Amino acid sequence: MRPSSLAVIGLGAMGGSLAWQARLAGVTRVVGYSPEPAEGVQALKASAITELADSPARAVSGAELVVLAVPPRATLHLIGTLGPALEPGALLTDVCSVKAPVVHEAVSAGLGDRFAGSHPLAGTHESGFGSARPDRLRGCVVYICESGTAQGHRAAHGVAEFWEHTLEGSPVLMAADAHDRQLAWTSHLSQAVASALAKVLAEQGWSGVSFGSGTRDTTRLAASNPDMWADVFLYNQSSVAEALRHTEEAIAEIRHLISGGEANGLREYLEKAQRFRRGIDR
Repeated sequence: MRPSSLAVIGLGAMGGSLAWQARLAGVTRVVGYSPEPAEGVQALKASAITELADSPARAVSGAELVVLAVPPRATLHLIGTLGPALEPGALLTDVCSVKAPVVHEAVSAGLGDRFAGSHPLAGTHESGFGSARPDRLRGCVVYICESGTAQGHRAAHGVAEFWEHTLEGSPVLMAADAHDRQLAWTSHLSQAVASALAKVLAEQGWSGVSFGSGTRDTTRLAASNPDMWADVFLYNQSSVAEALRHTEEAIAEIRHLISGGEANGLREYLEKAQRFRRGIDR
């Protein structure tokens, strides 16, 4: 699917990048809306959008495909209110990193046949249109979550085609519940741990010059948008809590090994972690 008219609600790092890349791919009409007026002006000046709407409802007018690129709570609200403003036959998707509540809301709003959830694995700790890139989404894996309604598979096919043929992504079909369980471990846990580490360090009162590259690398995600991540954690609380419990056990284990002076056990612990990390880059 290569829509002739696209609406993007939210023009931050993700939504701005998506709109920009769609324009460069030949989508002739890309209408944007942002609750932050400055972001909309930036996107318009960069030619990432062709029009700037003053409300979500006006943005979706005439659009064949609508992409919601806002935090989960705002996404749920828009799904519940935008239905009457959508064009007949228009498809709707989102880019949240939590999917089950979003898909459920789309079905509850009567939009299941026209909705498929999307989650591109191309996030960044930066925010705002200033962090948008015209190639951020190129080549990324994109999870597509069907609604499960009678015609939901058609919407999923159309959304997947948009990601593959317009944005040059690699769509992968996944059930929404399975997505949220997996992402709790592979994404949400990392954010929670980075934020916890940054909070502990902040409470020590040391100045920024005290920290080397290791601390900067491991706390990078803590600079992410707090509103967005509070939503993600709360809407995926069961799976995130499970991942955090296992992490707490792992921290308790290394504390025990260090406190007990158990050199062999400590070395085995660190070697296991080393093998895993090196394997990610292969």
